[in-house]
Amino acid sequence: MNKPESLSEVHGSIDTGKRTGWKRILSFIGPAYLVSVGYMDPGNWATDLAGGSKFGYQLIWILLMSNLIALLLQSLSARLGIVRGLDLAQASRNTYPKWANIPLFILAQTAIVACDLAEIIGMAIGLQLLFKLPLIWGISVTIFDTVLLLFLMNKGMRKMEAFIVSMVFIVGLSFLVEMFIVEPSFKEIAAGFKPSMLSGEALYIAIGIIGATVMPHNLYLHSSLVQTRKIKRDFKGIKEAIKFNLIDTAVALNLAFFVNAAILILAAAAFYKNGLHEVAEIQDAYKLLEHIFGGVAPALFAIALIAAGQSSTVTGTLAGQIIMEGHLNLRIQPWLRRLVTRLLAIIPAFFTILYFGDDALSGLLILSQVVLSLQLGFAVIPLIHFTSDKKEMKEFAIGLWVKILAWTSALLIVALNVKLVIEEISSWNEKSGAWYVSYLIVPVALLIGLLLLYVFLHPIFTSRKLRRSNVPHGDALNIEAVGDIDYTKIGITVDFSKNDRNTIRHALIQGGKNARYHLIHVVETAAARYYGQSALDHETQSDEENLKKYCENLEKLGYQASPHIGFGNPARAIAELSKEHHIQLLVMGAHGHKGLKDLILGTTVESVRHRVNIPVLIVR
Repeated sequence: MNKPESLSEVHGSIDTGKRTGWKRILSFIGPAYLVSVGYMDPGNWATDLAGGSKFGYQLIWILLMSNLIALLLQSLSARLGIVRGLDLAQASRNTYPKWANIPLFILAQTAIVACDLAEIIGMAIGLQLLFKLPLIWGISVTIFDTVLLLFLMNKGMRKMEAFIVSMVFIVGLSFLVEMFIVEPSFKEIAAGFKPSMLSGEALYIAIGIIGATVMPHNLYLHSSLVQTRKIKRDFKGIKEAIKFNLIDTAVALNLAFFVNAAILILAAAAFYKNGLHEVAEIQDAYKLLEHIFGGVAPALFAIALIAAGQSSTVTGTLAGQIIMEGHLNLRIQPWLRRLVTRLLAIIPAFFTILYFGDDALSGLLILSQVVLSLQLGFAVIPLIHFTSDKKEMKEFAIGLWVKILAWTSALLIVALNVKLVIEEISSWNEKSGAWYVSYLIVPVALLIGLLLLYVFLHPIFTSRKLRRSNVPHGDALNIEAVGDIDYTKIGITVDFSKNDRNTIRHALIQGGKNARYHLIHVVETAAARYYGQSALDHETQSDEENLKKYCENLEKLGYQASPHIGFGNPARAIAELSKEHHIQLLVMGAHGHKGLKDLILGTTVESVRHRVNIPVLIVR
């Protein structure tokens, strides 16, 4: 049975079978690095800075615990993609009814926009700190990330992974150098790994750290990216892929842990030790670093921020493609999908600066983390259900202990995030007391809570027989004996270019000398668009003469031909002439232009195809 491939343009594009030894292991390295950048985005920076400046090294063990939870969940995500060949969104579409997939898509898309928002703000702040570029200009510049992503996708998955790994390397190296500059106490760092009881503000920041660490879109992304590796679909091949991807995930997420721990240690050594306990904003951290350590430390800080934001936006946009195709089975042009995702994040950031000023961005950054918290359960709970399903996962279903750890982690994450959401809504209510908090935000939060409960219970109580398979195009039909088709009226579109000879030749092959050929040309001048058949401009007259010459030429060769001139929009004119003359087969020449030309000039063939209900033969 055929199923749509996740990230079809790069699906199975890296062959792991041709390599041996350490090169074979290296062929699996990559997907987790793309995922790891989500664990060191600007949203994490804010919570790490706050934790380090207020409580020194005390919260490092929280970072380690949240990293272990992330490692567990990401390994489950990779397992799902490798074993079932489905990403998390596709598996959700198979399991949950259509009505549930729509809000699941909206929530996942909102989370990606929120994540993109945090990264855009972070990158804009980095550009402002480094080049004194106004925030509003920095945010506008980030729209060009879309072009960068298209370029990297066209270059292949390995090139994209190399770009992301280089960005992660820049972040890691920047903080490694920072460590030597700020000279932290390694004895106190080691003491920070010892778990301690937390209360009050320390607990609140710990919740923020855990909530900001596990990103919902990363679970969708990882289950898809592992499918870029072409593996043998037997027991040994799948087991080996799971093992190598676990190594990839462990190394990449430990690197992300190093970056987050470095930010917290930096804040503890630079600010906490100097009595500066209220450093929660990225700009404040930069200024204080400059004041305490001079120019190099803050410059490295800003470079790391730009690299983290740049790499995170690339992976966030990929995740947007995965959830749209997975939940809705909706495929639109890649450039359009990426542009829409980016604009949905840029617009709120742009108007926040415009109306509330630069200072309001930190509030928007916190809001983006709350939105991410809301969505997390909708990714984690289905993931554990899917990887526990012995019928679908067979011998690769997760074991009892892994299941207990996974459900405990899910419960912890959901409980902490629910607590965070309740506190935020209560805070909004106390500060503003506006009607929309009680009558709009609270009911929406309750509905989301009920949906989360449904997502948890549905796979348990629904009969497996009712679950749909991932075959969007239906099953293959029985093809019976087919008689000869004799086309008697064939339409041929011509544009008086060198392609016409080939288009006409293919049309004549289809109908022979028994068919009548209707030669169609559309005049697209301004006069033709406004005046239609009344247009008598030079181009119209010239085109009529050329069309008559084609017909005379065909008649000399023994074929029957009629000329037809259309005016204005080519697709509409071709479709109308085809219907008017009862054409049975339409033969069209493809222009052959690609990329930007297609974007500017449009594709007539594609538009005509949607307007007619007769066979269309496209000739290159």
